[in-house]
Amino acid sequence: MASKRILVVDDDPDVRLMFKLIFESAGYQVSEARNGVAALILIKDSLPDLVVTDMVMPEMDGQELIRRIRSNEGTAHLSILAVTGYPGSRKEASGADAVMEKPIDRSRLLATASALIQP
Repeated sequence: MASKRILVVDDDPDVRLMFKLIFESAGYQVSEARNGVAALILIKDSLPDLVVTDMVMPEMDGQELIRRIRSNEGTAHLSILAVTGYPGSRKEASGADAVMEKPIDRSRLLATASALIQP
């Protein structure tokens, strides 16, 4: 069985690296995007099993990324985990399947990702 693919979207390269290391250590394939625009390009080329997106980013934030994913018939079904460092951003992440606040707990992150990715 091919490993499941996760797209990590965050403007902070250190945060992307942290997610990449956590997910790869659990056997997932990981691709990265620095904002929503780059994420949509990657999604167009190849659908991931899960999108993990920060909510606050330049060019296109997580709220707009979620809105665009949900409004496209070809991507509306994608599982989305929104990650935020701002408690007030939970409301903006309402289109996501799950929301986690930073700092991220590794075991909770992996459990949430596993639950969101369909077997």
